[in-house]
Amino acid sequence: MPIMIQVRNVSESVHRELVRRAEQKGVSLTAYIQSILEREIARPSRDEILRRIREAKPVELDRPFADDIREGRRATTE
Repeated sequence: MPIMIQVRNVSESVHRELVRRAEQKGVSLTAYIQSILEREIARPSRDEILRRIREAKPVELDRPFADDIREGRRATTE
């Protein structure tokens, strides 16, 4: 069952912009705000990203990465 959320004290300019963007997409204000909320929670949190980085295995390269950067720079200047 859906739960109602109410947001108070939104400035007129924010409300106007939300309405404008909803109209631009051809959806209701409610549908537009729901899509913003759904998109936001679909993204991993900062803590989740940092945890994934900490747990990731180091990448082993067969040569220093600086060599690749130098090679790329030479290729763009030639």
